[in-house]
Amino acid sequence: MKFKVLSSLNILLTGGVSTLLFLGGCAGDNTSPGIEYAPDMYHSVAYDPLSQMEANPHTKDGKNLIEPVKNTIARGQLDYVYPYANTPEDYERAGNELKIPADIDSSEATVAEGKAIYLNYCAVCHGENGMADGPIVAAEKFPAPPAYNSDRLKNLPAGKMYHSITYGKNLMGSYASQVAPKERWKIIRYIQTLQKQ
Repeated sequence: MKFKVLSSLNILLTGGVSTLLFLGGCAGDNTSPGIEYAPDMYHSVAYDPLSQMEANPHTKDGKNLIEPVKNTIARGQLDYVYPYANTPEDYERAGNELKIPADIDSSEATVAEGKAIYLNYCAVCHGENGMADGPIVAAEKFPAPPAYNSDRLKNLPAGKMYHSITYGKNLMGSYASQVAPKERWKIIRYIQTLQKQ
């Protein structure tokens, strides 16, 4: 009889403690994971990729940031490869060799898209219609570039325009960091309509 009482008491105590622990685990901060066993298995300690202070024992050169293999191109970035240097000779070579890609047609949609990009980046100097009357020029903050329909630019090849957008020309800086390669060609499609005005 004594054994049954102790056994029942143990069951009640174990059940009560288990219930308290279970209910205690439900209360508190909802963002807390609670008690974790071996947390490093779930949350690995990362190396700081740009740190020069700590050497990584798992790489050959001890760097945390592993550089890509030389002469490789990231997937989807092939059109960013530009084989021309920023020299007068390559400017002329680009004018003779570079052609607008076949997928950048001269449809109304492409020209409209090129116009929208042109208005964002180019119109500030070149003007909305390419007449070298942009707001910066009108405010006399910057010298006027030549108009697109001027004798100097009306027959400018697409390759030279692309080269100028990529590297800049004279007082115009490079737009390579702001305008993607396909967008440059669309701008050129719009500029070609301005050359004919």
